[in-house]
Amino acid sequence: MRIALVVLSGVLFAFGTGLHPIFLLTWLAPLPLLWAVTRMGGRVAFAAATLVWIAGQARMAGYFKGVLDMPVPVIAVLLVGPALVFGGLAVAYRRLVAGDRPLAASGVFAGGWTALEYVLSLTMPHGAWWSVAYTQADVRPVIQLVSVTGVWGVSFLLMGVPAAVATLRPRAMAVAGTLLVAVLAFGTIRIVTASAPRGEKVALLATEHPNDEIDIAGPEGRKLLGAYVAQARTIDAAAIVLPEKNFVADDRSLPLLSRPLARLAVERRTAVVAGLIHRTGGKSLNAAIVYPADGAQPVEYVKHHLIPGLESEFTPGTSRVTVPGHRRWGVIICKDLDFPGLVRGYRADGAATLLAPAWDFHTDAWLHGRMALVRGVESGVSVARNGRAGDLVISDAYGRVQASRPTDRPGFVAVSAAASDRPVGTLYARLGDWFAWLCVLFLIVTGAAVPFVRKDRPGSGVTTATGRIGAPL
Repeated sequence: MRIALVVLSGVLFAFGTGLHPIFLLTWLAPLPLLWAVTRMGGRVAFAAATLVWIAGQARMAGYFKGVLDMPVPVIAVLLVGPALVFGGLAVAYRRLVAGDRPLAASGVFAGGWTALEYVLSLTMPHGAWWSVAYTQADVRPVIQLVSVTGVWGVSFLLMGVPAAVATLRPRAMAVAGTLLVAVLAFGTIRIVTASAPRGEKVALLATEHPNDEIDIAGPEGRKLLGAYVAQARTIDAAAIVLPEKNFVADDRSLPLLSRPLARLAVERRTAVVAGLIHRTGGKSLNAAIVYPADGAQPVEYVKHHLIPGLESEFTPGTSRVTVPGHRRWGVIICKDLDFPGLVRGYRADGAATLLAPAWDFHTDAWLHGRMALVRGVESGVSVARNGRAGDLVISDAYGRVQASRPTDRPGFVAVSAAASDRPVGTLYARLGDWFAWLCVLFLIVTGAAVPFVRKDRPGSGVTTATGRIGAPL
Protein backbone atom coordinates (compact mmCIF):
# COMPACT_ATOMS: atom_id res chain seq x y z
CA MET A 1 0.00 0.00 0.00
CA ARG A 2 2.82 2.40 0.81
CA ILE A 3 4.39 1.78 -2.59
CA ALA A 4 1.07 2.56 -4.25
CA LEU A 5 0.83 5.84 -2.34
CA VAL A 6 4.34 6.82 -3.36
CA VAL A 7 3.60 6.05 -7.01
CA LEU A 8 0.35 8.02 -6.78
CA SER A 9 2.20 11.08 -5.53
CA GLY A 10 4.66 10.84 -8.41
CA VAL A 11 1.79 10.73 -10.91
CA LEU A 12 0.00 13.65 -9.25
CA PHE A 13 3.17 15.76 -9.31
CA ALA A 14 3.73 14.88 -12.97
CA PHE A 15 0.32 16.23 -13.97
CA GLY A 16 0.02 18.89 -11.27
CA THR A 17 3.24 20.71 -12.19
CA GLY A 18 5.17 21.38 -15.39
CA LEU A 19 4.23 23.26 -18.55
CA HIS A 20 0.52 22.43 -18.50
CA PRO A 21 -0.45 21.72 -14.87
CA ILE A 22 -3.87 20.66 -13.62
CA PHE A 23 -4.15 23.03 -10.68
CA LEU A 24 -6.19 20.78 -8.37
CA LEU A 25 -3.65 17.95 -8.60
CA THR A 26 -0.93 20.25 -7.26
CA TRP A 27 -2.79 20.47 -3.94
CA LEU A 28 -3.20 16.69 -3.76
CA ALA A 29 0.27 15.62 -4.92
CA PRO A 30 2.17 15.70 -1.58
CA LEU A 31 -0.65 14.03 0.38
CA PRO A 32 -0.18 10.31 -0.44
CA LEU A 33 3.59 10.56 -0.03
CA LEU A 34 3.38 12.26 3.35
CA TRP A 35 0.85 9.74 4.60
CA ALA A 36 3.27 7.01 3.57
CA VAL A 37 6.54 8.46 4.93
CA THR A 38 5.18 8.61 8.49
CA ARG A 39 4.91 4.85 8.29
CA MET A 40 8.39 4.22 6.89
CA GLY A 41 11.89 4.20 8.22
CA GLY A 42 13.93 7.36 7.71
CA ARG A 43 16.13 6.10 4.88
CA VAL A 44 13.21 4.59 3.01
CA ALA A 45 11.22 7.81 3.46
CA PHE A 46 14.11 9.85 2.06
CA ALA A 47 14.48 7.58 -0.96
CA ALA A 48 10.73 7.51 -1.60
CA ALA A 49 10.34 11.29 -1.47
CA THR A 50 13.41 11.87 -3.63
CA LEU A 51 12.10 9.49 -6.29
CA VAL A 52 8.64 11.08 -6.18
CA TRP A 53 10.04 14.49 -7.03
CA ILE A 54 12.27 13.14 -9.81
CA ALA A 55 9.35 11.20 -11.29
CA GLY A 56 7.09 14.22 -11.06
CA GLN A 57 9.54 16.46 -12.91
CA ALA A 58 10.93 13.91 -15.39
CA ARG A 59 8.72 15.20 -18.20
CA MET A 60 10.51 18.56 -17.99
CA ALA A 61 13.79 16.96 -19.08
CA GLY A 62 12.64 16.90 -22.69
CA TYR A 63 11.80 20.60 -22.55
CA PHE A 64 15.11 21.49 -20.93
CA LYS A 65 17.11 19.54 -23.50
CA GLY A 66 15.04 19.82 -26.67
CA VAL A 67 13.81 23.41 -26.33
CA LEU A 68 16.22 25.24 -24.02
CA ASP A 69 19.23 23.18 -25.16
CA MET A 70 20.53 22.70 -21.63
CA PRO A 71 23.53 20.38 -21.15
CA VAL A 72 22.63 16.99 -19.71
CA PRO A 73 24.67 17.51 -16.49
CA VAL A 74 22.77 20.75 -15.82
CA ILE A 75 19.45 18.98 -16.36
CA ALA A 76 20.52 16.26 -13.94
CA VAL A 77 21.37 18.86 -11.29
CA LEU A 78 18.04 20.64 -11.81
CA LEU A 79 16.12 17.40 -11.33
CA VAL A 80 18.17 15.71 -8.62
CA GLY A 81 19.16 18.73 -6.51
CA PRO A 82 15.62 19.81 -5.54
CA ALA A 83 14.65 16.15 -5.21
CA LEU A 84 17.30 15.62 -2.52
CA VAL A 85 16.00 18.65 -0.63
CA PHE A 86 12.45 17.35 -1.01
CA GLY A 87 13.59 14.02 0.41
CA GLY A 88 15.28 15.71 3.35
CA LEU A 89 12.16 17.75 4.12
CA ALA A 90 10.07 14.58 4.06
CA VAL A 91 12.40 13.00 6.63
CA ALA A 92 12.17 16.10 8.86
CA TYR A 93 8.38 16.02 8.49
CA ARG A 94 8.30 12.36 9.45
CA ARG A 95 10.40 12.96 12.56
CA LEU A 96 8.33 15.92 13.75
CA VAL A 97 5.07 14.05 13.26
CA ALA A 98 6.52 11.14 15.20
CA GLY A 99 7.39 13.61 17.96
CA ASP A 100 3.76 14.78 17.99
CA ARG A 101 4.56 18.19 16.56
CA PRO A 102 2.19 18.30 13.57
CA LEU A 103 2.16 22.07 13.13
CA ALA A 104 5.96 22.25 13.18
CA ALA A 105 6.10 19.31 10.76
CA SER A 106 3.77 21.02 8.29
CA GLY A 107 5.58 24.33 8.67
CA VAL A 108 9.04 22.85 8.15
CA PHE A 109 7.93 20.94 5.06
CA ALA A 110 6.19 23.95 3.51
CA GLY A 111 8.68 26.56 4.70
CA GLY A 112 11.64 24.47 3.65
CA TRP A 113 10.33 24.07 0.12
CA THR A 114 9.47 27.77 -0.11
CA ALA A 115 12.95 28.68 1.11
CA LEU A 116 14.46 26.42 -1.56
CA GLU A 117 12.45 28.14 -4.29
CA TYR A 118 13.59 31.51 -3.02
CA VAL A 119 17.25 30.51 -2.84
CA LEU A 120 17.03 29.18 -6.41
CA SER A 121 15.52 32.49 -7.53
CA LEU A 122 18.56 34.31 -6.13
CA THR A 123 21.27 31.91 -7.27
CA MET A 124 20.03 30.60 -10.63
CA PRO A 125 19.88 32.67 -13.84
CA HIS A 126 16.16 32.00 -14.21
CA GLY A 127 14.71 34.17 -11.43
CA ALA A 128 11.46 32.99 -9.87
CA TRP A 129 10.89 30.48 -12.68
CA TRP A 130 11.23 27.54 -10.26
CA SER A 131 8.00 27.87 -8.33
CA VAL A 132 4.98 25.63 -8.02
CA ALA A 133 2.87 28.76 -7.43
CA TYR A 134 2.29 29.30 -11.15
CA THR A 135 0.13 26.18 -11.25
CA GLN A 136 -2.56 28.34 -9.62
CA ALA A 137 -2.26 31.30 -12.01
CA ASP A 138 -5.78 30.81 -13.35
CA VAL A 139 -7.29 30.31 -9.88
CA ARG A 140 -7.92 33.98 -9.17
CA PRO A 141 -8.85 33.83 -5.48
CA VAL A 142 -5.66 31.89 -4.71
CA ILE A 143 -3.31 33.93 -6.87
CA GLN A 144 -4.34 37.19 -5.18
CA LEU A 145 -2.14 36.06 -2.29
CA VAL A 146 0.94 36.99 -4.33
CA SER A 147 -0.02 40.66 -3.91
CA VAL A 148 0.91 40.16 -0.23
CA THR A 149 3.59 37.47 -0.17
CA GLY A 150 4.80 37.07 -3.74
CA VAL A 151 4.74 33.56 -5.20
CA TRP A 152 6.31 32.31 -1.98
CA GLY A 153 3.02 32.40 -0.07
CA VAL A 154 1.25 30.28 -2.67
CA SER A 155 4.09 27.74 -2.68
CA PHE A 156 3.86 27.57 1.12
CA LEU A 157 0.12 26.86 0.92
CA LEU A 158 0.50 24.21 -1.78
CA MET A 159 2.93 22.26 0.39
CA GLY A 160 1.62 23.19 3.83
CA VAL A 161 -2.08 22.39 3.48
CA PRO A 162 -1.62 18.76 2.33
CA ALA A 163 1.20 18.34 4.86
CA ALA A 164 -1.17 19.36 7.65
CA VAL A 165 -3.90 17.03 6.40
CA ALA A 166 -1.45 14.13 6.17
CA THR A 167 -0.67 14.40 9.91
CA LEU A 168 -4.28 13.36 10.67
CA ARG A 169 -4.15 15.69 13.69
CA PRO A 170 -7.28 17.83 14.16
CA ARG A 171 -5.24 20.78 15.39
CA ALA A 172 -3.02 20.91 12.32
CA MET A 173 -5.89 20.33 9.92
CA ALA A 174 -7.94 23.07 11.60
CA VAL A 175 -5.10 25.59 11.30
CA ALA A 176 -4.53 24.69 7.65
CA GLY A 177 -8.24 24.86 6.89
CA THR A 178 -8.57 28.24 8.57
CA LEU A 179 -5.59 29.59 6.68
CA LEU A 180 -6.91 28.34 3.35
CA VAL A 181 -10.38 29.80 3.97
CA ALA A 182 -8.82 33.14 4.91
CA VAL A 183 -6.75 33.19 1.72
CA LEU A 184 -9.76 32.32 -0.45
CA ALA A 185 -11.90 34.94 1.29
CA PHE A 186 -9.21 37.61 0.83
CA GLY A 187 -8.77 36.71 -2.83
CA THR A 188 -12.48 36.64 -3.54
CA ILE A 189 -13.12 40.00 -1.87
CA ARG A 190 -10.15 41.54 -3.68
CA ILE A 191 -11.46 40.41 -7.06
CA VAL A 192 -15.09 41.32 -6.43
CA THR A 193 -14.21 44.83 -5.29
CA ALA A 194 -11.67 45.46 -8.06
CA SER A 195 -12.55 47.96 -10.77
CA ALA A 196 -11.83 47.42 -14.46
CA PRO A 197 -8.66 48.97 -15.92
CA ARG A 198 -9.25 52.60 -16.86
CA GLY A 199 -6.66 53.77 -19.30
CA GLU A 200 -5.78 54.04 -22.94
CA LYS A 201 -5.96 51.03 -25.19
CA VAL A 202 -2.81 49.05 -26.00
CA ALA A 203 -2.50 46.46 -28.76
CA LEU A 204 -0.31 43.46 -29.51
CA LEU A 205 0.47 42.49 -33.12
CA ALA A 206 2.38 39.41 -34.29
CA THR A 207 2.79 36.90 -37.06
CA GLU A 208 4.66 33.62 -37.12
CA HIS A 209 7.90 33.30 -39.07
CA PRO A 210 10.55 30.63 -38.53
CA ASN A 211 13.70 32.75 -38.71
CA ASP A 212 14.57 35.00 -35.79
CA GLU A 213 17.35 36.73 -37.70
CA ILE A 214 15.56 38.58 -40.49
CA ASP A 215 17.86 41.37 -41.55
CA ILE A 216 15.96 44.58 -42.09
CA ALA A 217 18.36 45.40 -44.94
CA GLY A 218 17.34 42.33 -46.93
CA PRO A 219 14.22 41.86 -49.07
CA GLU A 220 12.64 39.49 -46.53
CA GLY A 221 13.09 42.03 -43.75
CA ARG A 222 11.66 44.91 -45.77
CA LYS A 223 8.69 42.78 -46.79
CA LEU A 224 7.98 41.75 -43.20
CA LEU A 225 8.26 45.33 -41.97
CA GLY A 226 5.91 46.52 -44.71
CA ALA A 227 3.36 43.91 -43.70
CA TYR A 228 3.60 44.96 -40.05
CA VAL A 229 3.13 48.63 -40.93
CA ALA A 230 0.11 47.84 -43.09
CA GLN A 231 -1.51 45.81 -40.31
CA ALA A 232 -0.70 48.40 -37.66
CA ARG A 233 -2.48 51.09 -39.67
CA THR A 234 -5.73 49.19 -39.10
CA ILE A 235 -5.33 49.23 -35.30
CA ASP A 236 -6.71 52.00 -33.12
CA ALA A 237 -4.63 52.03 -29.93
CA ALA A 238 -2.35 54.33 -27.96
CA ALA A 239 0.47 51.78 -28.13
CA ILE A 240 1.26 48.86 -30.42
CA VAL A 241 3.73 46.21 -29.24
CA LEU A 242 5.56 43.95 -31.70
CA PRO A 243 7.33 40.68 -30.72
CA GLU A 244 10.84 40.11 -29.40
CA LYS A 245 13.75 39.81 -31.90
CA ASN A 246 11.44 40.54 -34.81
CA PHE A 247 14.19 42.12 -36.92
CA VAL A 248 17.97 42.37 -37.06
CA ALA A 249 19.63 45.74 -37.61
CA ASP A 250 23.01 47.35 -37.12
CA ASP A 251 23.71 51.05 -36.86
CA ARG A 252 23.86 51.39 -40.64
CA SER A 253 20.60 49.57 -41.39
CA LEU A 254 18.64 50.73 -38.33
CA PRO A 255 17.14 53.75 -40.19
CA LEU A 256 15.43 51.28 -42.54
CA LEU A 257 13.45 50.11 -39.53
CA SER A 258 13.18 53.38 -37.66
CA ARG A 259 11.92 55.65 -40.43
CA PRO A 260 8.76 53.64 -41.28
CA LEU A 261 7.94 52.91 -37.62
CA ALA A 262 8.54 56.50 -36.50
CA ARG A 263 6.33 57.73 -39.34
CA LEU A 264 3.66 55.17 -38.40
CA ALA A 265 3.77 56.30 -34.76
CA VAL A 266 3.16 59.93 -35.68
CA GLU A 267 0.51 59.21 -38.33
CA ARG A 268 -1.53 56.93 -36.06
CA ARG A 269 -0.75 58.85 -32.86
CA THR A 270 0.42 55.63 -31.27
CA ALA A 271 3.63 54.60 -29.53
CA VAL A 272 5.25 51.65 -31.33
CA VAL A 273 7.42 49.18 -29.40
CA ALA A 274 9.51 47.02 -31.73
CA GLY A 275 11.68 44.11 -30.63
CA LEU A 276 14.90 43.57 -32.53
CA ILE A 277 18.45 42.29 -32.43
CA HIS A 278 20.52 45.47 -32.47
CA ARG A 279 24.18 45.09 -33.37
CA THR A 280 26.08 48.18 -32.32
CA GLY A 281 29.58 49.01 -31.11
CA GLY A 282 30.75 45.41 -31.46
CA LYS A 283 27.90 44.15 -29.25
CA SER A 284 24.64 42.35 -29.92
CA LEU A 285 21.65 43.56 -27.94
CA ASN A 286 18.26 41.95 -27.45
CA ALA A 287 16.45 45.28 -27.56
CA ALA A 288 13.10 47.01 -27.86
CA ILE A 289 12.99 50.45 -29.44
CA VAL A 290 10.09 52.74 -28.55
CA TYR A 291 8.92 55.18 -31.22
CA PRO A 292 6.85 57.88 -29.46
CA ALA A 293 3.51 59.04 -30.81
CA ASP A 294 4.61 62.69 -30.81
CA GLY A 295 7.64 62.08 -32.99
CA ALA A 296 10.11 62.56 -30.13
CA GLN A 297 13.47 60.82 -30.10
CA PRO A 298 13.12 57.00 -29.89
CA VAL A 299 14.36 55.27 -26.74
CA GLU A 300 15.87 51.81 -26.47
CA TYR A 301 15.42 49.18 -23.77
CA VAL A 302 17.90 46.30 -23.59
CA LYS A 303 16.86 42.97 -22.09
CA HIS A 304 18.36 42.45 -18.62
CA HIS A 305 18.01 38.69 -18.17
CA LEU A 306 19.17 36.47 -21.02
CA ILE A 307 18.51 32.75 -21.52
CA PRO A 308 21.75 30.91 -20.67
CA GLY A 309 23.22 29.28 -23.75
CA LEU A 310 20.55 30.38 -26.21
CA GLU A 311 21.35 34.07 -25.74
CA SER A 312 25.03 33.95 -24.84
CA GLU A 313 25.89 36.24 -27.76
CA PHE A 314 23.97 39.16 -26.26
CA THR A 315 25.09 41.84 -23.82
CA PRO A 316 22.54 42.41 -21.02
CA GLY A 317 21.04 45.79 -20.24
CA THR A 318 20.85 47.47 -16.86
CA SER A 319 18.40 50.36 -17.25
CA ARG A 320 14.62 50.59 -17.00
CA VAL A 321 12.81 52.47 -19.76
CA THR A 322 9.40 54.14 -19.89
CA VAL A 323 7.47 55.28 -22.95
CA PRO A 324 8.06 58.99 -23.64
CA GLY A 325 4.84 60.86 -22.98
CA HIS A 326 3.44 57.87 -21.05
CA ARG A 327 5.61 57.48 -17.97
CA ARG A 328 3.07 55.05 -16.55
CA TRP A 329 4.11 52.56 -19.26
CA GLY A 330 7.31 50.58 -18.71
CA VAL A 331 9.09 48.48 -21.34
CA ILE A 332 10.37 45.01 -20.54
CA ILE A 333 11.31 41.93 -22.60
CA CYS A 334 10.15 38.32 -22.18
CA LYS A 335 12.35 36.57 -19.59
CA ASP A 336 12.75 39.80 -17.62
CA LEU A 337 9.24 39.09 -16.36
CA ASP A 338 10.57 36.02 -14.53
CA PHE A 339 12.29 38.40 -12.09
CA PRO A 340 10.00 39.99 -9.49
CA GLY A 341 12.62 42.53 -8.43
CA LEU A 342 12.76 44.15 -11.87
CA VAL A 343 8.98 44.49 -11.98
CA ARG A 344 8.98 45.97 -8.46
CA GLY A 345 11.55 48.46 -9.72
CA TYR A 346 9.19 49.57 -12.47
CA ARG A 347 6.38 49.79 -9.91
CA ALA A 348 8.55 52.01 -7.73
CA ASP A 349 9.12 54.22 -10.79
CA GLY A 350 5.35 54.68 -11.00
CA ALA A 351 4.64 52.28 -13.87
CA ALA A 352 1.07 51.02 -14.11
CA THR A 353 1.44 48.92 -17.28
CA LEU A 354 4.34 46.92 -18.72
CA LEU A 355 4.66 46.57 -22.49
CA ALA A 356 6.54 43.34 -23.20
CA PRO A 357 7.84 42.04 -26.53
CA ALA A 358 8.35 38.32 -26.02
CA TRP A 359 9.02 35.06 -27.80
CA ASP A 360 7.97 31.65 -26.55
CA PHE A 361 8.55 28.08 -27.73
CA HIS A 362 4.91 27.07 -28.31
CA THR A 363 4.99 24.30 -25.70
CA ASP A 364 5.73 26.72 -22.83
CA ALA A 365 3.28 29.41 -23.97
CA TRP A 366 0.80 28.98 -21.12
CA LEU A 367 3.37 28.75 -18.35
CA HIS A 368 5.57 31.64 -19.43
CA GLY A 369 2.59 33.83 -20.16
CA ARG A 370 1.10 33.13 -16.75
CA MET A 371 4.38 33.97 -15.04
CA ALA A 372 4.01 37.45 -16.53
CA LEU A 373 0.42 37.62 -15.31
CA VAL A 374 1.51 36.71 -11.78
CA ARG A 375 4.21 39.43 -11.86
CA GLY A 376 1.42 41.91 -12.55
CA VAL A 377 -0.61 40.76 -9.55
CA GLU A 378 2.46 40.90 -7.29
CA SER A 379 3.25 44.52 -8.06
CA GLY A 380 -0.21 45.78 -9.01
CA VAL A 381 0.41 46.48 -12.71
CA SER A 382 -1.13 45.48 -16.03
CA VAL A 383 1.02 43.43 -18.40
CA ALA A 384 0.68 43.46 -22.19
CA ARG A 385 2.88 40.57 -23.37
CA ASN A 386 3.37 39.82 -27.07
CA GLY A 387 4.46 36.18 -27.04
CA ARG A 388 5.28 35.21 -30.61
CA ALA A 389 5.19 31.41 -30.96
CA GLY A 390 2.91 31.52 -27.95
CA ASP A 391 0.06 33.74 -26.80
CA LEU A 392 -0.76 37.42 -26.99
CA VAL A 393 -2.02 38.24 -23.49
CA ILE A 394 -3.11 41.48 -21.83
CA SER A 395 -3.82 41.04 -18.11
CA ASP A 396 -4.70 43.52 -15.39
CA ALA A 397 -3.33 44.08 -11.90
CA TYR A 398 -5.63 41.38 -10.49
CA GLY A 399 -4.62 38.68 -12.96
CA ARG A 400 -7.77 39.02 -15.06
CA VAL A 401 -7.06 38.31 -18.72
CA GLN A 402 -8.44 41.25 -20.71
CA ALA A 403 -7.54 39.85 -24.13
CA SER A 404 -5.77 36.74 -25.38
CA ARG A 405 -5.12 34.93 -28.67
CA PRO A 406 -2.62 32.26 -29.70
CA THR A 407 -0.25 33.05 -32.55
CA ASP A 408 -0.15 29.53 -34.01
CA ARG A 409 -2.19 30.38 -37.09
CA PRO A 410 -1.43 31.80 -40.56
CA GLY A 411 -1.23 35.54 -41.01
CA PHE A 412 -1.29 38.30 -38.45
CA VAL A 413 -2.89 38.11 -35.03
CA ALA A 414 -3.79 41.12 -32.89
CA VAL A 415 -5.50 41.82 -29.58
CA SER A 416 -6.19 45.05 -27.73
CA ALA A 417 -7.53 46.12 -24.35
CA ALA A 418 -7.50 49.02 -21.92
CA ALA A 419 -4.32 49.30 -19.86
CA SER A 420 -4.14 50.58 -16.32
CA ASP A 421 -3.18 54.24 -15.94
CA ARG A 422 -2.66 53.86 -12.19
CA PRO A 423 -0.90 51.03 -10.36
CA VAL A 424 -2.68 49.12 -7.61
CA GLY A 425 -1.00 49.22 -4.22
CA THR A 426 0.27 45.86 -2.95
CA LEU A 427 2.17 44.84 0.17
CA TYR A 428 4.57 42.82 -1.95
CA ALA A 429 5.47 45.87 -4.05
CA ARG A 430 6.40 47.71 -0.85
CA LEU A 431 8.08 44.99 1.21
CA GLY A 432 9.33 42.55 -1.42
CA ASP A 433 10.29 39.01 -0.38
CA TRP A 434 9.49 39.38 3.31
CA PHE A 435 7.53 36.11 3.41
CA ALA A 436 10.37 34.13 1.83
CA TRP A 437 12.76 35.47 4.46
CA LEU A 438 10.24 34.57 7.16
CA CYS A 439 10.24 31.00 5.85
CA VAL A 440 14.04 30.94 5.92
CA LEU A 441 14.06 32.18 9.52
CA PHE A 442 11.37 29.69 10.57
CA LEU A 443 13.28 26.86 8.94
CA ILE A 444 16.49 27.79 10.73
CA VAL A 445 14.83 28.08 14.14
CA THR A 446 12.51 25.07 13.90
CA GLY A 447 14.70 22.90 11.68
CA ALA A 448 17.59 23.16 14.11
CA ALA A 449 15.46 21.42 16.70
CA VAL A 450 14.52 18.46 14.48
CA PRO A 451 17.47 16.22 15.48
CA PHE A 452 16.51 16.64 19.15
CA VAL A 453 12.84 15.73 18.73
CA ARG A 454 11.96 12.32 20.16
CA LYS A 455 11.26 9.87 17.36
CA ASP A 456 7.94 8.96 18.84
CA ARG A 457 5.70 9.87 21.70
CA PRO A 458 3.02 7.77 23.24
CA GLY A 459 -0.08 7.91 21.09
CA SER A 460 1.68 9.49 18.15
CA GLY A 461 0.45 6.75 15.81
CA VAL A 462 3.59 6.88 13.67
CA THR A 463 5.95 4.18 12.50
CA THR A 464 9.58 4.57 13.56
CA ALA A 465 12.61 3.04 11.93
CA THR A 466 12.46 0.05 14.27
CA GLY A 467 8.79 -0.61 14.71
CA ARG A 468 5.25 0.27 13.75
CA ILE A 469 2.93 2.25 15.98
CA GLY A 470 -0.64 2.70 14.91
CA ALA A 471 -2.83 1.08 12.33
CA PRO A 472 -1.36 -0.23 9.09
CA LEU A 473 -2.18 1.40 5.80
